Order: sequence, then structure tokens, then C-alpha cells
Amino acid sequence: MRQIVLDTETTGLEPKQGHRIIEIGCVELLNRKLTGNVYHQYIQPEREIDAGAMEVHGITNEFLKDKPRFKDILNDFLTFIKDAELIIHNAPFDVGFINHEFKLADTGTGLVRDYCKVMDTLQLARQMHPGQRNSLDALCKRYDIDNSQREKHGALLDAEILADVYLTMTGGQVCLSLGGMQERKQGRFEEQVHRLETNRSPLKIVRATSEELDNHARYLKIISDASDGNCIWKPG
Repeated sequence: MRQIVLDTETTGLEPKQGHRIIEIGCVELLNRKLTGNVYHQYIQPEREIDAGAMEVHGITNEFLKDKPRFKDILNDFLTFIKDAELIIHNAPFDVGFINHEFKLADTGTGLVRDYCKVMDTLQLARQMHPGQRNSLDALCKRYDIDNSQREKHGALLDAEILADVYLTMTGGQVCLSLGGMQERKQGRFEEQVHRLETNRSPLKIVRATSEELDNHARYLKIISDASDGNCIWKPG
């Protein structure tokens, strides 16, 4: 199961008003493990960034002057995400912008749904925690995930944080953690993957109670409903 945790930064809030994507960050999960493969690209939007958006992400018009345009990175981006499930927080926002960029590229690319399934972690969080704040920062606090480096929004950093949040929300991650940045090539970063130490004494096996099994079944149903029946732990 290949999943891509994705985030974007934009010049403003509404593509219908001519706003564009200026940064894409993607983190790859394979069978719920971070592989170390990420896609990261800054993009020249061919328009000015709104002051309010600049306050959020800190990306300036001057910084983007020499960056490629979306149509120049379209094929590399599609190659990275194709046939994966996209994990996005507030998916309609990012998917709407990507579909808008596909249309502007005028290459007959189609829509995101033609290449990928999409899971919205904001919708999932609202089902799991109704009536509570479910922003990315709020979820980091709820699940005790370190987001201290997030002084401003950034697509790659936010995708990495969301990957931690998603794995924790849906059962946690074992064995792998990301290491340092190694190399950049055509907008893609390759990172080392380090295995966690496993030199531990055998663990005592504790059987689940009937109540715990019932709670587990209810939790799997929430995940299954949010992922259109693609919960890998729920029996068919």
C-alpha cells in the first residue's frame, strides 16, 4: 500500500481568484512505513503573493523568481504521486489548487482523482474527535507530536508532521524514522531511513478483553468509513 502525505503552500486562498501553488511537499509511506523518499518543489506562480499568505508561510516573491513554473514540474510530480493514496489535511483545499494547476497547464492532464485516491485527515479527525479543534497544530498537541520547528507553514515540513499525525491517529508507526537530508535532484529529496533499536527482552503477551475488542472494532469502522473501505486491518 503506497501512500503520499501531501501539503501545498499558495499565493492566497482561492484558485478562482487566480491564486496559484508556490510549494509542494510530499512524503512517501509504503505499507505504513516512511520510506525516506520525498518530493519537494518551490514553484514560480506567475503572480504576486498576497501579504496575508506571505505572513503564514514566509515565502517571498523574490525567492520564487528563479523557480520553475508548475507546467515544468508537472510530469515529475505526477510520476511521484500516481497510483498512490494521497493523505491531505483539509484535502479539498489542496486538491482544488492542484486541479486548477492541471487545468492551467493545458496538457490534458485531467484531475487528481484520475491518478490517486484521497484521504482527508481533517474529516477523519472530526469523526474521531467531534466538537474539538482539529487543526494540524491541535492534533500535534493531542497526540504529543513535536512540531516545535513549525514557526511558519512549509509544505514539506507540514507533510512530515502530518505523516506522524496520521500514523498515530490510525495506529502508530513502528521500526522506521527519517534521518538527515542527503541530496536534491529535480525537486526530489532522498533521505536516510534509520531503524530503531530492537534489543529488548521478550514482551509479555496480554490478551485483549471483550470490551477492548469491541472498542477496536468500532475504531476500525471509523477508519474504514473515512478511507472508503480501504482499512487494511478490517476483515473484508
